[in-house]
Order: sequence, then structure tokens, then C-alpha cells
Amino acid sequence: MGDSDQGPDWLTDTDKDILKVLWTKLILSPSIIAENTDRSRVSVSRRLDTLQAGGLVDKVDRGKYKISEKGIEAIEVYGHPENFREDTLSSE
Repeated sequence: MGDSDQGPDWLTDTDKDILKVLWTKLILSPSIIAENTDRSRVSVSRRLDTLQAGGLVDKVDRGKYKISEKGIEAIEVYGHPENFREDTLSSE
């Protein structure tokens, strides 16, 4: 793991985008997350597996994910998501 002020050193930009979407505390599918991050569903699915293994997201049912408490803590390292949501999430 990386320094606590930078979050895990394995956290990718895609991971951060996924966590920002899940930060809404909604339970979402990889397809919905992909649509809201302008990432492919396959890429999102792969990263969700990694985020789940790292304890940052929880799988609540088949194909449904939510952010974990650890995930909320990790995303707060980068600032409150509402402050940069428009810059990083697809608005199309």
C-alpha cells in the first residue's frame, strides 16, 4: 500500500472514477458504472474485482456493487467527490 495521504498505490484513474460513482451509495451494475464513467463495461468489471479484493467495494448480489466504508475513506483522500465530479465523470 502507498502512503496514507495518497491512498493505495495500485488505485488507477478508472478505480477512482468507479469509486466516485459508487460514492453516491447506490447499488450499481458494471454497465451502469461504465455508462457514467465513459469506460468500457469489461474494464469496469475487471477493476471492480480488484476493488473488491482490496476491500474498497462490496459485491451485494450477482453483478451489483456498492462502495464499502474503506472505499469511502479512500475516495476522501482525493477530496470530496462533489468538488470534482464534473471534471472526471462523463456528462454525455
